[in-house]
Amino acid sequence: MDARGVVFIHSSPNAVCPHVEWAISGVLGSKVSLQWSPQPAAPGQLRAECCWTAPAGSGGALAGALRAWPMLRFEVSEEPSPGVDGERFCHVPTLGLWTGRTSANGDIVVGEDRLRSLLAEVPASRLASRVNDLLGSAWDDALEPFRLAGDGAAVTLLHQVG
Repeated sequence: MDARGVVFIHSSPNAVCPHVEWAISGVLGSKVSLQWSPQPAAPGQLRAECCWTAPAGSGGALAGALRAWPMLRFEVSEEPSPGVDGERFCHVPTLGLWTGRTSANGDIVVGEDRLRSLLAEVPASRLASRVNDLLGSAWDDALEPFRLAGDGAAVTLLHQVG
């Protein structure tokens, strides 16, 4: 079953851009050429985004491949598909990689077992902070200026070669 998603490379040094394309190509099984543009939120850095279609679970594979370059800021989303939850992966150099399950409308979903465990283990004074960690709030805060700088940018459409 194929899934769909989006890769946002929010900031990359110019020298790393070909490596990013090779990494995405390796996961999707076809040559990828992204449309790179300057990232105003990080002068000297470039940004690109692409939509993809590939087997379910490819979002995690894409995030894993991109994680090889710790200086990248990126997001990978995979929409829910029949029998498979959606996921969002965010990477910020200072925070590392965060992942969360997503609902059909893109909200982060936290399972009841994680919430029960959190309630049992975390003092009330730290509860809000830990919920924010589960929701990826620090990653959202760090990436928001980079997201806004990409409004109206070109998007590359990719499909896995079967």
